[in-house]
Amino acid sequence: MIRFIDVYKEYDNGTKALKGIDLRIDDGEFVFLVGPSGSGKSTIIKLITGEIALTQGKLMVNGYSLNNISPRQVPLMRRTLGIIFQDFRLIDKKTVYENLAFAMRAIGASSRDLKRRIPYVLQLVGLDQKADRYPGQLSGGEQQRVAIARALVNNPNMIIADEPTSALDVSVRAQILNLLTDLKKELGLAMVFISHDIQTVRYISDDIIVMNGGKIVEQGEAKQVFQHPQDPYTKMLLGDAPFTNTRERSMPSSSR
Repeated sequence: MIRFIDVYKEYDNGTKALKGIDLRIDDGEFVFLVGPSGSGKSTIIKLITGEIALTQGKLMVNGYSLNNISPRQVPLMRRTLGIIFQDFRLIDKKTVYENLAFAMRAIGASSRDLKRRIPYVLQLVGLDQKADRYPGQLSGGEQQRVAIARALVNNPNMIIADEPTSALDVSVRAQILNLLTDLKKELGLAMVFISHDIQTVRYISDDIIVMNGGKIVEQGEAKQVFQHPQDPYTKMLLGDAPFTNTRERSMPSSSR
């Protein structure tokens, strides 16, 4: 679970990135965090992962208080999170299997653990036949699947997906969204999906949090937000994106 209580963040240069954020993400929830560049989305991720410290307020991440967390506890807290980046961040000189093994060895996993866990996770993302391939031999969508597998391989409590589809072709984005949705259902993971594109969140009817200017300006179930936006910024954001009930229309199936 993640809990922000009246959180403020001001950087050394005077930028007030977050202004009184109250946010709760429970186990098993799939939440979309949407907003333009500079709205505070990246700051929220950096706070959750312990990369930066908050200025004021309280922050809990999977049982750890980030107000007084010790340097020794930060790696332990991060093990409860799986991070998916938009630019994949794979090691080019390592195979798919070796990229995942590297992540597992970083937390002290044994060779036996690797042999048990990696094939299972690769099967989940549909890459069990490509364990010996290098990133350069994979498509963009396949590289993102490797990045998803790496986020899952250490069995986290929660996945943080930071613009995971923005670097992909439109035709591939729906496949990755479908995959993440399937994984959430199958594994019962909580997920926080960060995006600047309101069109992306139309694919899944779940909770949406809209940010602007360092504040949460609207939040609620996706259907409610799309059909009855309350904040002027949300209304502007949705001006060219009428609501579509995505559960009643077919989405491209994920190719596994």
